Amino acid sequence: MSTAIHTEKAFEEALEHHLLTAGGYTALAADTYDRATALFPVEVLQFLQDTQPQAWTKTEKAHGAQAAAKLLHRLHKELELRGPLDVLRNGITDFGVKYKLAYFKPETDLNPETLQLYGLNRLGITRQLYYSLQNKKSLDVVLSLNGIPLATLELKNHLTGQTAHHAQNQYKNDRDAQELLFQFRRRTLVHFAVDPDEVYMTTRLAGAHTRFLPFNKGNNNGAGNPINPHGYRTAYLWEDVLSKTTFLDIVGRFLHVQTEKVKTLDGKILEKHSLIFPRYHQLDAVRRLGRHAYKNGAGHNYLIQHSAGSGKSNSIAWLAYRLSCLHDAAANRVFDSVIVITDRRVLDQQLQDTIFQFEHKQGVVKKIEKDSTQLAAALQAGTNIIITTLQKFPFVVQKVAGMPQRKYAVIVDEAHSSQSGEGVTKMKQVLTGRTLEQAAAEEAESPSAEDSAEDNIRRVMEARGKQVNLSFFAFTATPKPKTLQVFGEPTADGKHKPFHLYSMRQAIEERFILDVLRGYTTYETYYRVSKAIEDDPELNKKKAASAIGRFVSLHPHNLAQKTEVMVEHFRQVVRHKIGGKAKAMVVTGSRLHAVRYKQEFDRYIKQKGYTDMKTLVAFSGKVVDDHGLEYTEPKMNGGISEKALPEEFGSDEYQVLIVADKYQTGFDQPLLHTMYVDKKLSGVKAVQTLSRLNRTSPGKDDTFVLDFANDLETILASFQPYYEITYLKESPDPNLLYDLKARLELRNVIYTEEVNAFAQVYFKSSSSLTPADQGKLNGYLDPAVQRYKYIVDEETKDDFKHTLNSFVRLYAYLSQVMPFTDADLEKLFAYGRLLLTKLPPSRDTDVFVLNDEVALEYYRLQKVGTTDITPEKDQTAELDPTTEAGLRREKEERERLSAIIHVLNERFGTEFDDADKLLFDQIEKDLVSNALLSKQAQSNTIENFKFGFDDMYRQFLLERRDQNEEIFNRLFADKDFGGMVQEWMLKRVYETLRKPSAS
Repeated sequence: MSTAIHTEKAFEEALEHHLLTAGGYTALAADTYDRATALFPVEVLQFLQDTQPQAWTKTEKAHGAQAAAKLLHRLHKELELRGPLDVLRNGITDFGVKYKLAYFKPETDLNPETLQLYGLNRLGITRQLYYSLQNKKSLDVVLSLNGIPLATLELKNHLTGQTAHHAQNQYKNDRDAQELLFQFRRRTLVHFAVDPDEVYMTTRLAGAHTRFLPFNKGNNNGAGNPINPHGYRTAYLWEDVLSKTTFLDIVGRFLHVQTEKVKTLDGKILEKHSLIFPRYHQLDAVRRLGRHAYKNGAGHNYLIQHSAGSGKSNSIAWLAYRLSCLHDAAANRVFDSVIVITDRRVLDQQLQDTIFQFEHKQGVVKKIEKDSTQLAAALQAGTNIIITTLQKFPFVVQKVAGMPQRKYAVIVDEAHSSQSGEGVTKMKQVLTGRTLEQAAAEEAESPSAEDSAEDNIRRVMEARGKQVNLSFFAFTATPKPKTLQVFGEPTADGKHKPFHLYSMRQAIEERFILDVLRGYTTYETYYRVSKAIEDDPELNKKKAASAIGRFVSLHPHNLAQKTEVMVEHFRQVVRHKIGGKAKAMVVTGSRLHAVRYKQEFDRYIKQKGYTDMKTLVAFSGKVVDDHGLEYTEPKMNGGISEKALPEEFGSDEYQVLIVADKYQTGFDQPLLHTMYVDKKLSGVKAVQTLSRLNRTSPGKDDTFVLDFANDLETILASFQPYYEITYLKESPDPNLLYDLKARLELRNVIYTEEVNAFAQVYFKSSSSLTPADQGKLNGYLDPAVQRYKYIVDEETKDDFKHTLNSFVRLYAYLSQVMPFTDADLEKLFAYGRLLLTKLPPSRDTDVFVLNDEVALEYYRLQKVGTTDITPEKDQTAELDPTTEAGLRREKEERERLSAIIHVLNERFGTEFDDADKLLFDQIEKDLVSNALLSKQAQSNTIENFKFGFDDMYRQFLLERRDQNEEIFNRLFADKDFGGMVQEWMLKRVYETLRKPSAS
């Protein structure tokens, strides 16, 4: 009986059929698998006997009848000790007898024997494998190489109501990472979650902490996969990636163990290992570049546009190795040497480590640490891979042009010298600035390293002309138009495009990086929203709001006011993000700005007695201020060297990094959450700078930018060439939260008593949490899920989910502008955020996802640590059921002018005379007679009317400045005094304009 066409089993059969008929696999029965050793013993022995019969004869002589058992035991031990990757590449030794466990495709066809041995590799596919000695759970598909299992697949089918996300959850919740088959670096190397439309993969199972990465082609520069007219969208996985040729290529020349040194809280240095499997865009780029170079030889330029944070370091390492081994059809090397141009220190060691795992010998990679003579010698000697700096690029091109008989590949990494300051021009070594404005103007006119690096490379290439013995491979996330024109591929319509593209949009949609524009806020927007929140008694009045009010009334270049805004915002909002580990960067307009900001931050933090916040500063060279005082980065950072600064900033000791033209490109710090921008940015520079925030980290699900210097339109125009943008264009009204909350309540899905019960568990202190609490949370969420499912009308369902999504997003945004103390909103936010993860998918793909238990854990930490969900005490509320829609508001004050003057005199010690009173009367008359204000008062609440009123009030006040300069100065210098007058005037004007006689 044939399998039903819509089932998961039919999908499984389609994959198996192709691998067996066209992929180079043979079917292995599940009962041939040994659960104790996690091997297919018969396959192992058959491969060894077929490929190395002489070695097998020696083993039989040494062990007799126990030969098979002894050799399998030895293999098992070596796999436990060294891992399958090293065993497959470098073999094992038993009693002096050496065995290879795999043969990888040779670079040339000169040796028929090696090609024959490569053909004897045994790739096996096993379906429904019962892998455990403890239970009877089975895996959909297991792939093995010469009897060693290397990959697992869980397949799901939309037609049965499941997707690749269900497969991910199965790996996380139903696959024990302690099972030998799943143990990291001991058996299987990669795990795929697959459905007909999408593929995800991971190299390490770790329960709820497992992190899956997308393994999709991309669709119209976005996430997903394009329509496949011949079948499944994901057919490329088994038709290409898992085919014998490609899969063995990945095992032999891509997969590698990456080791990172991590400092613990007690100062110990530990090694953290991760297994790197290429993302699809990395695999595709390296293979396509290799094929083109193989076919066309040297003399071509390639532009590889891969989004920031997309793994360019690994892509460069893989490409360098591939090009260094590349031979043409006549078995000649395509390139005599591969030269990697980079200022990224980490890339040097990473290249050496990665390629050593492939070759298992030293000397393949040569780093040029001295002068051009050393570089010339390496070029002349034909060293396989040479690593040198950006500064030596002109010499490389000149030298290569002088050796026409040799062919070279030059790979240029976009990470310029912005971190070390090495590339900064001499004229920037010392700066004397009398004012901050002069300093900013002077530095804006001098080309910085990261501005000029790409241009310098292009000029050198243009000046020398196209070199027939040189191929140029440029990696960048943000190519300038001229670079694209020089190095991009010409199109039919006369334009130019990159040879390979992994767009910012795709990276964001795949959740591989974060969208830094989603939390982008200009200072004007920040001020308007904060004022709106401050004016609503239902929401919190915090120190930051006071700082904002003072800042607006003072000179826009006053660093002290901006510093107060930034420090208070960081302490109230940012420092609690990412489980209390979030960091911020301040981007300044000049090195003198950076010096002054560092001084001002430290002064304010000390004055306030804050002990939970420390700063670092980064700028190149020396800065001499107008008093003749000299400053350097190490001195201002208490002796921390420039080289050590990134690691120190990554520690728990420092939270804020103040920069001037450093760390704005090529800087990778996943804990960087917020950026305060006080520098004019546009074009590529804006994209590169803001992209420092986009790296992901457990518990990091958003970013925030507070921009004092730029407008939304400029930033939008800067990002547009690299990404299709959606962003918040206008200031949101905080009262929308209450409107959305009311709409949610109308649907009868969310019950207040369940939200309150949920909050009692969710907001418990960490010390009082119990293992049963997560179950309780689900118990409070599930009834709402069930009620949602009962809704018959699909449009009503979609409207509810859209409204809940809007509420969660708006609250998350506004809570970064000003913290709330409305307990009901906070509880609904926490409840709604998790409810969205449990609601069934809508007809359209749901964008909002929070299915990562790690993210939930961090999210709980930051909320438990910062949120007081106790309503304010001693507050009375008088509601007007016809106009106030449930919002709490203070009782109206209806005081005559004489009364308010009396209050001002009593409270602030003023003595107003008749002329003073007349000034207020005249301003009030001007405002009341204004046609625009009259129209706004008729159609807006007083909260919304306030936005237009505030601007008009200040305008009329400025016009009458000459009448009474003393009062004018008092109104703008004393926030409390000026605020009381403005609030009183607002109410007087609004009430007057709303009276029937006024209209």
